[in-house]
Amino acid sequence: MWLLCALTLILPPAGRYVAVAPAESLRVTIEGAGAPVVLVPGLFGSAFGFRRVVPLLVEAGWRTIVVEPLGVGGSARPERADYSLTAQAARVAAVLDSLGVRHAVLVAHSLGGSIALRLAVARPDLVSGIVSLEGGPAEAAATPGFRRAMSFAPWIKLFGGMRLIRGQIRRYLAAASGDPAWVTDEVVAGYTAGAAADLGATLKAFIGMAAAREPQALRPRLAAVRCPVRLLVGAVPHQGAVPQRELDLLAAALPRFAIDSISGAGHFAHEERPEAVLEAVMHLRADVLARAGGVN
Repeated sequence: MWLLCALTLILPPAGRYVAVAPAESLRVTIEGAGAPVVLVPGLFGSAFGFRRVVPLLVEAGWRTIVVEPLGVGGSARPERADYSLTAQAARVAAVLDSLGVRHAVLVAHSLGGSIALRLAVARPDLVSGIVSLEGGPAEAAATPGFRRAMSFAPWIKLFGGMRLIRGQIRRYLAAASGDPAWVTDEVVAGYTAGAAADLGATLKAFIGMAAAREPQALRPRLAAVRCPVRLLVGAVPHQGAVPQRELDLLAAALPRFAIDSISGAGHFAHEERPEAVLEAVMHLRADVLARAGGVN
């Protein structure tokens, strides 16, 4: 009971649900007023993961819109959906269209970075710039290791269920951090809340992600991303870092690319250095306005 009470103090506001297709609805959490900044979590994230960044952005005059991709966070988990990153980008576009949002800054973590880049290629009218938090040009919704893990999915509920998953997530968060002190029981509960609500549906969605195939490769189309892209990488060696070959590819292919190394952080700069995320958003916005002659 104490854990539930503590968790209610740090959870973000409850989101609304936006239907993007039959049986497909995404949880969207909106706060603040002003120019739009759209936050897209990675595979194991949710609006909860941005709880330290959102208040900073709102205070700075932004309207924050957290869009949780299908199968992620509190969004729906249909078993037979298309979980490719291309389809996920199209769903984010549908949400922004429904909200009347244009020319937003996207802040995307990990796998969300590939979704943001694909959105910028397909719908440049929606994206004025991208702040990618340790997100490279991924070509699949799941790594080979994740696919191997999903081959054991039918056994997870039998051998520990949520207790097993929470233990794995705790170890992952700690190994991917510069300083794992932020990985508390409350935080682990927040990161696994979506899975805990329906573990069976979560495992089926993950299996769908592991099996998903992209209709188009992203890397040959990176040059079509005309908006500025700023990549934040943790300076502390950590699990889940963007490979050097992907950093080199982004630098060579993106017309407007910058990279910032965040001291003291690992894979989760938005948890460990949320002020650095705000600073990156503000710098990117200044770049966009300067190039547009001060016109939004």
